[in-house]
Amino acid sequence: MVEMDDKPAQGPWVKRLGWLVLIWTASVSALIAMAYIMRLFMQLIGLN
Repeated sequence: MVEMDDKPAQGPWVKRLGWLVLIWTASVSALIAMAYIMRLFMQLIGLN
C-alpha cells in the first residue's frame, strides 16, 4: 500500500499566484493602452 501525504504540494499555490499576477498585469496594461488610444483619438478630432 502506498501512503500519500495529506499536505498539498507547495507548487500549486505559487503557480496560481503567478497566474493571478500575470492576468492582473495584462488587464491593467490593456486598460492603460485603451485609455491612451482614446486620448489620442480625442485629440485628433479636436476634443481637449
